[in-house]
Amino acid sequence: MAANAKQRSVRIVPVILCGGAGSRLWPLSRDATPKQFLSLIGEGTLLQNTLRRVSDREVFAPPVVVTGAEHRFTVAEQLQHVGEEQATILLEPTARNTAAAVAVAALAALRDDPGAIMLVMPADHVILEPDAFVGDAQACADWAAQGFSVLFGITPTEPATGYGYIRAGARKGEDGAVFEVAGFVEKPDAVTAARHIADGCLWNSGVFLLSAGSVLSELDVFEPAVAAAARASFEGARADMDFVRLEAMSFGSAPSISIDNAVMERTRGALVRAASWKWTDIGAWSTLWELGAKDACGNVHVGPSLSQDAHDCYLRSEGPALAVVGMNHAVVVATADAVLVAAKSSDQQVKSILGSLSAAGISGAGRPRRVQRPWGHFEMLDGGDRFQVKRITVMPGEQLSLQTHARRDEHWVVVNGVADVRLGEISRRLGENESVYIPQGMAHRLSNPGASPLRVIEVQFGGYLGEDDIVRLEDIYQRV
Repeated sequence: MAANAKQRSVRIVPVILCGGAGSRLWPLSRDATPKQFLSLIGEGTLLQNTLRRVSDREVFAPPVVVTGAEHRFTVAEQLQHVGEEQATILLEPTARNTAAAVAVAALAALRDDPGAIMLVMPADHVILEPDAFVGDAQACADWAAQGFSVLFGITPTEPATGYGYIRAGARKGEDGAVFEVAGFVEKPDAVTAARHIADGCLWNSGVFLLSAGSVLSELDVFEPAVAAAARASFEGARADMDFVRLEAMSFGSAPSISIDNAVMERTRGALVRAASWKWTDIGAWSTLWELGAKDACGNVHVGPSLSQDAHDCYLRSEGPALAVVGMNHAVVVATADAVLVAAKSSDQQVKSILGSLSAAGISGAGRPRRVQRPWGHFEMLDGGDRFQVKRITVMPGEQLSLQTHARRDEHWVVVNGVADVRLGEISRRLGENESVYIPQGMAHRLSNPGASPLRVIEVQFGGYLGEDDIVRLEDIYQRV
């Protein structure tokens, strides 16, 4: 019998995989702020737009988000921004690829619904027709309920070498929209990719619909070590504020393997449907050029940028004035602390040169100048021999940890808002243009009791100024 989504009353559980570094989009995407947390196309970040696509509670249950522990507060803030208050946020102690992530998400989904159907998707993709996306998921829900894994393939527009391909086999069902998967093709060279397109292959979008129980059963068969590690880690998980912190030792024992290699390429129950929505994974800067609004010379401008005698360029500035003269088919991206200049045809090489920058110890390769924290953020303004200057922004009602520093002194100057400052056992309230000195070894805390953001200039002095020179005595965010 053909699948009929209207027969199902159980809502689909969105599973959002929120890992990955997005290093090909350096210098905007960094370790601390990978691309899923950035606003790259239109309004909202990639993660927020992914959440919005699955926000219809008549169709979807509250999402399960799988992310690294280091990004937990950024994820929580972005969920709050789109009004998502019921999500389950699973914290991976260490990266173990997507098979382990899908396994723990399946366990979380089964906890609330023994017949859970999951729509698994990365957090960093762009889908331009969200209604069509939802419609495709609904149309395939019963196939998943029957134990099939439904992959969504993308009709190729070019012989791309950066995507995997799916070979469709026999038709399934009465509507003819779903096919058996006849095989998978790893990222091919251009000649092979063109041949696969001629044969009717689809790009593998990395989005799929499946039964939570079925995927765990198949992992038991194909990758029992992954399944066992996921179960032990989930059973040993503990609540941490609004997060579920997976047990670290068990999770770390899982083999690092993708869900595609672990299950999709080995199961006999894989189906594929050609997606009715436009899709991109934003794997390089040239993709943003393709999606962007272009001027008469084919240039895409984002931020304060100007071009002269330049054509078909992607020009983006996150602050500094950017001027480009006499360049064609180029990518120029400027942030406060780094600049990338590349040929569009070579933008896949950004990842490799970033590795070279890091190996050479060149400042700015990894951590951005603006760093997110659960209480707000700080931004590096200046630094030199034995000093550095930060601008600290504390959101209303938030506070830093009660902490000490072993190797530095600090000076705080309030520039906007009201600050409550604790020094040892003494508390003070500071207004704008007031300051305080924190000597080395003194227990201290900064809080914002006001209704608007608190902004403080912090000047640090000492022989060592690293972020690891912090001993937290008390912390409402339970950091160590």
